[in-house]
Amino acid sequence: MANETLNAEILLLEGLKVTPQSSMPAFILLLIIYIIIMLSNISLMVLISMEKSLHQPMYLLFCNMSINDVFGATTIIPPLLSDIFTPVSERYIHYVSCVIQAFCSHMFAGVCHTVLMIMAFDRYVAICNPLKYSMIMTNRMVVKLSVLAWTVALVMVLILVGLSVRLLRCRNVIANPFCDNASLFKLSCESVLINNIYGLGYTVVLLGSSLGSITLTYLRIAVVCLSNRNNKVNSRALQTCATHLALYIIMFVSGSVMVILHRFPDLSDYRKLASILFHVVPPAMNVFIYGLQIKAVRQRILVVFIKNTKAAVK
Repeated sequence: MANETLNAEILLLEGLKVTPQSSMPAFILLLIIYIIIMLSNISLMVLISMEKSLHQPMYLLFCNMSINDVFGATTIIPPLLSDIFTPVSERYIHYVSCVIQAFCSHMFAGVCHTVLMIMAFDRYVAICNPLKYSMIMTNRMVVKLSVLAWTVALVMVLILVGLSVRLLRCRNVIANPFCDNASLFKLSCESVLINNIYGLGYTVVLLGSSLGSITLTYLRIAVVCLSNRNNKVNSRALQTCATHLALYIIMFVSGSVMVILHRFPDLSDYRKLASILFHVVPPAMNVFIYGLQIKAVRQRILVVFIKNTKAAVK
């Protein structure tokens, strides 16, 4: 009876597949990336919270992205680090912990899309309706939109993971570097038709709505910029939009590759690599691609750095 309980509640997690020779380099690389993600994103959040001049809608949206990046990276990277030096046959994880990790990983992906849609809307209002921007995009409106973004992702992911939790399990091996929804329902021998239907619908709605809204938004912005002869305004608008699009493209491509490769079992190693990159690359690059491209943020960082340097000299 004890063995049956153990088999039902304790799962064997594949984790990160590395050779003994590459274990240390992989550990150091992941650790450095995680430190960069944490320091850069937390520093940006602290800077925005402390500087009243940055208490504006666009910078509050940066905080949303940074919070989500810290959340997503912490969900995946520390467990990967702890498993690197653990033998594959001993990488156990409790079923409840696996469900929580799966929920958090999908929550991170969902919030990425919903927050980026709000950021695109913010840029649309700022460029296409600059005279009404301060009336539409108030701090209160940003808070409401942020809550909506997180709530929509929360509800969709709760249903996604809930459909997998309801299934009876007949397997106990997670053939993935970390737990996700597909890993959960693959533990069952029951029909997963409903899971596949909802999962496909979830993916289409999430990716389709973000891709569609951002495409339409930036087409409208492009039309406004082409019709506007103010080169200075156009240059500033295009710089902001270019960084936003770069961030979105990186996230969209890495996420899409992961979803597509799930349909090709023979390419499972590439899919596992893509799933890790999705939780590592965007969080590591978001601050540098987006936050540090904004002049006001760079200026405040420079001011803080100069103050600290003078204080150290004294």
